[in-house]
Amino acid sequence: MSTVNTQAEKGVVYLVGAGPGDPELLTLKAARLLGSADVVLHDDLVPEPVLALANPRALTMSVGKRCGFKRISQAGIHTLMVDSARRNLSVERLKSGDPLVFGRAGEEIQALRAAGIRYEVVPGITAAFGAAASLGVSLTDRRAASKLIFATGHHAVNKEQSMPIWSGPLPEDATLLVYMPGRDYSGLRADLVRSGVAMDMPCVAVSRAATPQQQVNTSTLAGLCGINPGPAPVLLLIGRAMEHVLEGNGVELREVMHQLVEDGQQLNVQPVQS
Repeated sequence: MSTVNTQAEKGVVYLVGAGPGDPELLTLKAARLLGSADVVLHDDLVPEPVLALANPRALTMSVGKRCGFKRISQAGIHTLMVDSARRNLSVERLKSGDPLVFGRAGEEIQALRAAGIRYEVVPGITAAFGAAASLGVSLTDRRAASKLIFATGHHAVNKEQSMPIWSGPLPEDATLLVYMPGRDYSGLRADLVRSGVAMDMPCVAVSRAATPQQQVNTSTLAGLCGINPGPAPVLLLIGRAMEHVLEGNGVELREVMHQLVEDGQQLNVQPVQS
C-alpha cells in the first residue's frame, strides 16, 4: 500500500484552500502542507483552529482584508511570496474556501509566473458547498435547479464599484450564489426585480457557513431588503432549490447532531449485509 506523506518543498509557493472554517474540512494535503511550510501567509477569514495546525516554527502572517481595511497591498503579498521562495523557503498562501473562487489567485499566479517561481494550487471546499451541506440541501436538485451561477459583490479597485451584482434574465432553474454581498441588499433586489425574477423567489443568507457560529436567515425576494445577514462572511443563496429551507424542511445537520447529544440519543446504524 502506498503512503501519502506530502511535505512542503523548498522554493515552492502553495496556493491552498482552507475550506469554510471547520479544520476537519481541510483536505489531507492542505493540512500536511500547513504543518510543514516555512512561511504561512493567510487570509483574515482563516480561523485560529485551522492556523493551529501550522508548523510551529513557521513565520505566520495575516495578509487579509476585513471591512475594507488592508493589512498589506496585493502587490505586497506578491513580494512576500516571491522573496520568501527565492530564499529557498516553502510558502503556503492560505485562503479561505477555495483559492480559485473569488480568492485573487489569478493575480498571484500571474505574479509567480512572471518571477519564475514554482507554485501549486491545492483546492478547498468553497463556502457555498459548505453552506449547502450544513443546510442539507442540494444546490442542483434536478427538480428545481440545473444551473449554478457564482457571483460576487466585491470588485477589483480598477473596476466600477456600482456594477450590478446581477443583470439580465436569471434562469428559473438556476441557483445564484452571491459571495461578499455586502450589508445592503436593496440594489441586488432591484437588479433581480428588473431582470424579471419572481417576488416569491427563495433567498437564504448564511453567515459563517459550516462553522459552529453559522447563522441562517431566510426570505423571499420581496423581503430581501429586510433580511438580517448576520456577521461576515456572508453568502447569499437564491433560487428554487432553497424552497425547502424557507419551508423549514431543510436539515441543519449541526443542530440535529447537537440535539441528539443533548437528548442522550444514539444513532442506530445497521450494517450493510454483503
